[in-house]
Parts: sequence; structure tokens; C-alpha cells
Amino acid sequence: MRLFTAIDLSEEVRRNLERLLERLRPTARLRWSRPENLHVTTKFIGEWPEARLDELKRALAAIPRPGAIPIAVRGLGWFPNARAPRVFWAGIEAGSGLAELARQTELSTSRLGVPEEGRPYSPHLTLARVPPVTPLGALEKAIADLGAPDFGGFTALRFHLYLSELSPAGSRYTRLADFPLE
Repeated sequence: MRLFTAIDLSEEVRRNLERLLERLRPTARLRWSRPENLHVTTKFIGEWPEARLDELKRALAAIPRPGAIPIAVRGLGWFPNARAPRVFWAGIEAGSGLAELARQTELSTSRLGVPEEGRPYSPHLTLARVPPVTPLGALEKAIADLGAPDFGGFTALRFHLYLSELSPAGSRYTRLADFPLE
């Protein structure tokens, strides 16, 4: 089982991002994310044995609750940078609770044997993956025309454990468990 933990977006934010993707998709041949798959990842767990699923759920349920987390989705960018882009993303601005949730999830899952992330937590929404040698001029112009986009905000009250499966239509995510933040 390939698993991760995440916070779901509000419907308003998802709709705003869907409109953005509809506008930008014709400008470049990228591997665009499906709007229904957009989420704020708090921990990529990776492969996990199904026989230990309940153990993982208990560990996640025991994470200290940081309280409701205000989240805003603003701005666009590239990982690792605009000169050598591999990922096109929307930015996440959040209260300290999001970083604390990610840190506590990292600690909790590392005790179960999940490898710790080697880089600092950097919340974002992956809008597309950039194949090598992809012309981006039209997309870059369309992004510049947007100015400083703000896709809205919401208050997260729960985080979730998801199963990630590949299908012919792309990745499919199935929610396996919900955990309150308050």
C-alpha cells in the first residue's frame, strides 16, 4: 500500500484552482494534476504493509492536536527553480499548526520505521509535473498575466490518511481514515 497524510482543500479553493488549470493547461504539455486530487500533503509515507495499517492509524490518532489550521493558497512557482523546473506549484500559507502537524506526523511515523524526510517541510500544491525539455514560454506568459493570484483560504479541522493507486487515468486517492485537529 502506498500511503500519505494530507489536508483536503475547501470546495471554493478547489474550484478556483480548477479554473486556473483549465486556463493554463492548453499553454504547455505538462503532466497536469487533476483538481480532485489536489491536497496539502503533511507526510509521504510510501509503501506500507496492509497488515500494519491499524498500527499506523493508531499512531496517527495519537498525534498531539495542533487545533484548527488557517490555510491560504496564494502564488505560483517552480521546484527546484524556474531555470530547471520539474514541478509547477501553488503556494500554501498557513498558521504554525501546519508545520507542527507535519513535524508530529514525521516523528510518529519514524517511530514505526518510516524514513524521515531529508529536507525541510515545504507545503505546496503540485499543479503539474514538468517533463524534460518542455517548452514553457506560453505558460510563463500566462502566469505573468495572472499577477499575484490568490485562490482563497479555509480552516482545516481534520487531516486524513490516503491510499495512492495508479490507474490508467492517473493517480487515484482513497481516504482510509480521518483525524481531528482539535
